[in-house]
Amino acid sequence: MKNSNETTEYVPLNFIEQIIEKDLKEGKNNGELLTRFPPEPNGYLHIGHAKSICLNFGLALKYGGKCNLRFDDTNPETEDTEYVDAIIDDVKWLGFHWPGEVLFASDYFDRLYDFAVNLIKIGLAYVDDQSAEQISETRGTPTIPGKESPNRNRSVEENLDLFARMKNGEFPDASRVLRAKIDMASPNMHLRDPALYRIKRGHHHRTGDKWCIYPMYDFAHGQSDYFEGITHSICTLEFEVHRPLYDWLVDRLKDGIYRPYQIEFARLELGYTVTSKRKLLQLVKEGYVSGWDDPRMPTIRGMRRRGYTPEAIRVFCNKVGVAKRVNVIDPSLLEFSVREDLNKIADRRMAVLDPIKVVIANLPENYEETTLAVNNPEIEDAGRREITFTREIYIDREDFMEDPPKKYFRLSPGNMVRLKYAYIIQCTDYKKDESGKVTEITCEYIPNSKSGNDTSGVKVKGTIHWVSARYGIPLEVRMYDRLFMVEDPQEDDERDFKEFLNHDSLNVIHNAIGEPSLKDVNPGYKCQFERKGYFCVDSDSNDNQKVFNLTVPLRDSWAKIAQKMNN
Repeated sequence: MKNSNETTEYVPLNFIEQIIEKDLKEGKNNGELLTRFPPEPNGYLHIGHAKSICLNFGLALKYGGKCNLRFDDTNPETEDTEYVDAIIDDVKWLGFHWPGEVLFASDYFDRLYDFAVNLIKIGLAYVDDQSAEQISETRGTPTIPGKESPNRNRSVEENLDLFARMKNGEFPDASRVLRAKIDMASPNMHLRDPALYRIKRGHHHRTGDKWCIYPMYDFAHGQSDYFEGITHSICTLEFEVHRPLYDWLVDRLKDGIYRPYQIEFARLELGYTVTSKRKLLQLVKEGYVSGWDDPRMPTIRGMRRRGYTPEAIRVFCNKVGVAKRVNVIDPSLLEFSVREDLNKIADRRMAVLDPIKVVIANLPENYEETTLAVNNPEIEDAGRREITFTREIYIDREDFMEDPPKKYFRLSPGNMVRLKYAYIIQCTDYKKDESGKVTEITCEYIPNSKSGNDTSGVKVKGTIHWVSARYGIPLEVRMYDRLFMVEDPQEDDERDFKEFLNHDSLNVIHNAIGEPSLKDVNPGYKCQFERKGYFCVDSDSNDNQKVFNLTVPLRDSWAKIAQKMNN
């Protein structure tokens, strides 16, 4: 796999790279670099996670360090091995690897518990009996100090006893929490005696029923980093206000000069979609999409099924860059990256999505002729394939007009057009049904006008694709569009985010016809339907029915924007 930058061109250092290079130069943490990607196993990864994956693993690759894959599995109610397995597979599919085994926050539950006990012993943690509502009410506001809990000054012995009894399951869920004793008047709300442990019964996917108390994310996060020797703990921007608590906890755990440091960056916000796991789960459960791998979903699974390549996603994440300010990225840039990659690797094939029959009257009824078609003009040794030209063919309905406007260079009465890889034909007649819809076109071919060996002297401006009526195979084609109608489909007090759904985001074509070479392709196969776009064989396909998903259309309107971002 290439370096995460996916390019040999000079790219200015982002602010995280500047920090890392300075730390390595100064020998901080013995001049080592160890990052981590810490997903919660409560859903499938999406495009925002892809950016974090590319950043964390990419930094390790660039600077000769390592990156751990560690699951933050501290909430048994929402976690499942299904998500663990899927996340591992997605990270590998993106092209990244980690040293040793996959890690879990649950690997450190015993050590985290011992650390919490030590905080109690040194007077920096206490068990609070107040309800969640009471704790919230007494926390204060950013401008008004909070009120200390009546349990804040319990003795060390009493707190140790209560915490042990919490661990032993003697109290109901949510009836007590362990809180850090910091500063109820701190201007940072996260330092106002934050919760470290809560009582939550639930079968954990790894530890089973051993625990009924689980550490809060803020408690498990930094300490897990410390246990692993993480040097740079890279988080998204919403954790910036959590950093003082991260530092406070790590400073009370560390023993020596080593310690991890948290750095925040702006997460990836993609237009015309949502990346909230809660909202994505809602779309799945309420049937607005077919599942987490629906090709309209921003999940890595969905993008894989749609035909996106890991190389394109890595390039896209690199183009977006790393910043401290949130910026909504137009999905056209992602589509451009996908199109640019597929252009170099995807076979070219012909398929007719809205077929109309063409009869070439001056050819014998059983006429057949083999012609050669280029597999991929971007690849020098891609070779050619044989396709059969016959008397009856199909073309796309949009390539014929009864009364065309000026500068219409496709087929129309009396007009001529070239069939790609075959002959020039001229329309001599056409038939319509009772509704006025054209059902069949009659043409004559121009002798000696075969593509690549044209000696006819006839000049035409238009070239269209076609499929043999005798040998073409039926296809189901799923045309996908953006899932939402607006750039920022966030819900507010008056409107639910699902009101912005694009109900035309999927259009299924059942009567498409493809050239016979598409008969034996397998799920995941990618190709360009000439003049239409890039398509990928769906997992629903079988030997009797090939299903193709539209990956991206051929339009390249974002090339200038992409070039500007590269510069």
